[in-house]
Amino acid sequence: MSFVVLFSTMSFSISEHFCGDQLVDTSYFFVADACDMMDMQMPVSSDECSIEQEDCCSDSNEFIQGSSEVQHIVTSLNMEQQVFLASFVYSYINLFEGLEKNVIPFKNYTPPIIVKDIQVLDNVFLI
Repeated sequence: MSFVVLFSTMSFSISEHFCGDQLVDTSYFFVADACDMMDMQMPVSSDECSIEQEDCCSDSNEFIQGSSEVQHIVTSLNMEQQVFLASFVYSYINLFEGLEKNVIPFKNYTPPIIVKDIQVLDNVFLI
């Protein structure tokens, strides 16, 4: 039950890095790593460089908010509930008590004398 409360109240973020239409990296709790296209340097010559060219890589971040409201258990009991609880505990408390003396029912009996190993003769073995 504690794991359910933990995971329902935990917030986390999902970060994704796309190169074009292809998903390159996904990360939970941290920022996704960029691909090699982000690290490439722009060409030096002015013929290959244009202002209109956009970067093909994009990042997507999604934040998932956990629940911040946890219901508390009501601890106040009315008189009828207290009487029921007390009688229930009193009647069933003796079920879990041990015996005063440890009784061994087969203490006075001796085990049978083994003449032959029957399991080996019949080729029956416990695995």
